[in-house]
Amino acid sequence: MGGDYAPGAVVRGAVEALPELSEGSVITLFGDRSQIGQVLREQGCGPEAFEIVHTSEVIEMCDEPATAFRRKADSSIAVGFRYLAGGKIDGLASAGNTGAMLVGGVHIIGQIEGVIRPAISALIGTADGGRVLLLDVGLNVDCKPEVLYQYGILGNVYARSVMGIGKPRIGLLNIGEEREKGNQATRAAYELMEAGADFDFAGNVESKRVLAGGGADVVVCDGFVGNSLLKMAESFYEISRTQGCAGGYVEALNYERVGGTAVLGIKANVVVGHGCSSPTAIKNMILQTELNIRGGLVSRLKEAFAGTRVCV
Repeated sequence: MGGDYAPGAVVRGAVEALPELSEGSVITLFGDRSQIGQVLREQGCGPEAFEIVHTSEVIEMCDEPATAFRRKADSSIAVGFRYLAGGKIDGLASAGNTGAMLVGGVHIIGQIEGVIRPAISALIGTADGGRVLLLDVGLNVDCKPEVLYQYGILGNVYARSVMGIGKPRIGLLNIGEEREKGNQATRAAYELMEAGADFDFAGNVESKRVLAGGGADVVVCDGFVGNSLLKMAESFYEISRTQGCAGGYVEALNYERVGGTAVLGIKANVVVGHGCSSPTAIKNMILQTELNIRGGLVSRLKEAFAGTRVCV
């Protein structure tokens, strides 16, 4: 029931995802059963294609996340997190209230032991035909050096488990490639990442290299900078499309191709989508969630942080 165009866009996206799921995967829809059924009938799809869990409340986009999560216990997001915490589902994805999704992820599911702060990641297409994982893109706007170091671990595991990169290059977003560039936090983080042994450190990466590609497979930054860069890339795509320049590399920046961003560092698979998600974005958000699950992302993150050492 989350998203600007729910439940229609969500249910249609789920229907589109069905033929692309791996054998044995099942989509569970949380929401008003009658509204879900109406959309399914319009799509010519029987309700037996899904597991449907009826919920009677909706956390609106304008709701205060923590309060709404507590007061609307029968909302699709709250019930979904109870199912996730109870092991009834393997992953939860929503285009609903982002704050409520983060409240559920951090307070209901909980952080992996050893993780200082979870992060929201985003996959961005690059001009060389590849993709780069950017984190954090909005969860923590101020990060200590040791948190940035741990983002390198989170990104390293994601790149190996989900992106299929054998030895990911982890870069630190900065205003120059030289090691002495940046503010106090990035200079200290550089020293930690250079001295650490948890991933292959590629050094500082300037923002121009993020979209161009070739600088690193994973780029680490605080949430303020990461969110700003992500919104800039999304704006570039929208402007290019309205100017008639869509296609080619520009299309690689279309958020619908990925659908959602993974919350990394918590004990279960949670993916957050745009509130304005179309059926195509919902479909890809579902498929991205399944990819995270089948890649064993959470279990590999737990292994990575078992006895993790941060040189401070």
